[in-house]
Amino acid sequence: MKEISATARKTGRPRTFDADNALDKAMKVFWEKGYEGSSLPELTEAMGMNRPSMYAVFGNKENLFRMALDRYAQTHDPLFHAALKEPSARAVVEHFLRGNADAQTESDNPHGCLEINGALVCSNDALPIRDTLIERRAASEVLLRDRFERAKLDGDLPADSCSSQMARYVMTVSNGMAVQAAAGASRKQLQEVVDQVLRGWPVR
Repeated sequence: MKEISATARKTGRPRTFDADNALDKAMKVFWEKGYEGSSLPELTEAMGMNRPSMYAVFGNKENLFRMALDRYAQTHDPLFHAALKEPSARAVVEHFLRGNADAQTESDNPHGCLEINGALVCSNDALPIRDTLIERRAASEVLLRDRFERAKLDGDLPADSCSSQMARYVMTVSNGMAVQAAAGASRKQLQEVVDQVLRGWPVR
């Protein structure tokens, strides 16, 4: 997004409005409090705009969350895709989980993962958001499964390994680490979880 010139004393926006900065601030509110836990007053206060302005620029709360989710993905999806390019399945898992441990405990961001925190508690009204987050996590699991299938073909994993189960296991660990980080687990504690996973990783 570019800066938006406000003709809009009508909307209450300042003359020059930085939409990217406002979206970043909304993203952090959602990241910390989840979708339903983030109230419109909290969002508008963090973004430095009133409710009519928010609706004019970003649409409703659901649309704002989806935009924040895309914003989050711009900085966090590259970690996952870089992990998939590692030369061995074990290196894929180590890159992914260690990177998550670091990203989920950054000092200048809420702890945990927006995609996990966003839908921990959802009413029926928020089911579209929950379903979107489930679909995103499922898509990542499929990519990881496919990478493990290639590892089997390359002889990097035992031939009797179940790629689907392994991918589900790794994603479950990653999701659990996010919940633990949001609850106050330290980076060191999360890295110890990764150590345990790697100690049990199958060797051909």
